[in-house]
Amino acid sequence: MRKIKQSFFIIALLLLCSKSTLADHLEQISSACDLKTLDGKPALALQELKGKVVYMDFWASWCPPCVKSFPFLNQLEHDMKEQGLHVIGVNLDEKVKDAEEFLTKHPAHFSIVADPAKTCAKVLEVMAMPTSFIIDKKGNIRHVHQGFRPGETEELRALLAQLVMENP
Repeated sequence: MRKIKQSFFIIALLLLCSKSTLADHLEQISSACDLKTLDGKPALALQELKGKVVYMDFWASWCPPCVKSFPFLNQLEHDMKEQGLHVIGVNLDEKVKDAEEFLTKHPAHFSIVADPAKTCAKVLEVMAMPTSFIIDKKGNIRHVHQGFRPGETEELRALLAQLVMENP
């Protein structure tokens, strides 16, 4: 029994360490993220958003769940912007035209940027579409969410509400 408790303690410690390592390196990650506007101009660097809660959502025009997530992201931006939430949609399409056509059909009322070289997606190990990263005011990644299912929105909203109330 004692060995089992020790094993659980070691596993928990490793999980905490791996999580804090990712959080501690967010500034390094954001410097590797060469985000652009859809017209190819440099976008706001993630470090410049320190002090805000950031919901960074990786999406693509070919992704059916992304279509469903945009109304939720628009509502988050509308409801929580004044409290310090900044929603960013990071497009991963090969062609800007595809992203623009998607946005014509599904307008975004939040920041849209592109990751043309996919460096940010690679560094953050984005494996599914959409994948969202919730980043606290200190710049720590607090939650990673893959996919989009409407039934999960209240849990995400509750986490965001908690984070915007935290003092950095």
